[in-house]
Amino acid sequence: MKYNKLIRDKIPDHIRAKGGTPVFHVADEVEYWTKLKEKVLEEFEEFKADESVEEFADLMEVLMAIAEYKNFDPETVEKARAEKVAKRGAFKERLILDES
Repeated sequence: MKYNKLIRDKIPDHIRAKGGTPVFHVADEVEYWTKLKEKVLEEFEEFKADESVEEFADLMEVLMAIAEYKNFDPETVEKARAEKVAKRGAFKERLILDES
């Protein structure tokens, strides 16, 4: 079966352990960034379909990989998030804008 998608680092080992022969390559910078963006959408769709903690963890793993790739420092991300919350609020009140 052909995939052409980003996989977790230990997947080739799991395939070998089951008697398979994985065919893969290491992405260059451009391909890796493209595949990360595809993967975050894939994982989000999986979370939409199955709102489990496992699917949420998969989504978070991809978001963490994106943050690392983009050199986003966790403290800087948290500061930006907190500033947005202070200026515009969060989503705790469950507000839905019907018209503006």
